[in-house]
Amino acid sequence: MNGVNSVIGAFWRAAAYCLHPRVMLVSLIPVLLAGAAVLGFGWWLWTPAVDTLRQALEAWWPSAAAFDWLQSVGAGGLRGLVAPLLIIAVAVPLVVVVTLLLVALLMAPAIIELVARRRFPALERRRGAGPWQTALWSLAFSALALLLMLVSLPLWLLPPLGLVLPALLWGWLAYRVFAFEVLAGHASADERRILLREHRGPLLVMGMLSGAMGAAPALLLFVSATPMALLFAPVLLVLAVWLYTLVFGFAAAWFAHYELAALEELRADEALRQTPTPGPPPAGPAAAVHRRDDWPLPAPPPRPSAPPSAEAGR
Repeated sequence: MNGVNSVIGAFWRAAAYCLHPRVMLVSLIPVLLAGAAVLGFGWWLWTPAVDTLRQALEAWWPSAAAFDWLQSVGAGGLRGLVAPLLIIAVAVPLVVVVTLLLVALLMAPAIIELVARRRFPALERRRGAGPWQTALWSLAFSALALLLMLVSLPLWLLPPLGLVLPALLWGWLAYRVFAFEVLAGHASADERRILLREHRGPLLVMGMLSGAMGAAPALLLFVSATPMALLFAPVLLVLAVWLYTLVFGFAAAWFAHYELAALEELRADEALRQTPTPGPPPAGPAAAVHRRDDWPLPAPPPRPSAPPSAEAGR
């Protein structure tokens, strides 16, 4: 229950921190960069890419036979949706990975710094990993996640797996990237390994929940797949970039609150174990002197009685 309470407490703290003006301001950087790239793709390459893919599908006999079958059953209108949907299906994983990488490199350091300064000002920075190590870690796992997404992309067409696989992959990526980045500047290498091992379960659950929240924009894109909506697919992708930035910025704050609190608790336990405990009283002459001091004092000698007076003699 203590771990569950820590996860829930970090969740609400992260939600409050996302409303901080600095967090909202720094969140514009990934949106502007990724949004500009998506708009550039939509302006220059969207229509040629859709036309090229449609021609390739019509020239390929399995897809051509599928198009003829759709026409025979009265669903010929779906023919024009296949090429744009396939492009979106390929673009969404790339947008997700690029957005998460931009958040990790440009937004997460500011969020971690804000959490550390406001909530953990006395927490020592032991810098178990440098900025370049953190960047290479994020790049390596982002490339691996992108490869896994592209390999599993055909499975996304199946309704159950199309909802579960993206959330699992994005959640795993958020867990691997943010769990390392939060501890890179504050924990030593040994502390980081201990925390990532002992808190693997809660951190993985946090990553999965973040991935589930990140699957909502992609679901919105596929649900709104109509011929009119697909004309504005680049604009919808920019909206998805903004939503992904909010989700992953929140995930960075969530991991920061949880892991820095766990690091503070780990160091408090370590300091408590290193505090010397009072032992038994020393033996030997010092103890004998101490015991002699505790002996009762001897009783004072009796006072001599006064001699009998002359009056008493008479």
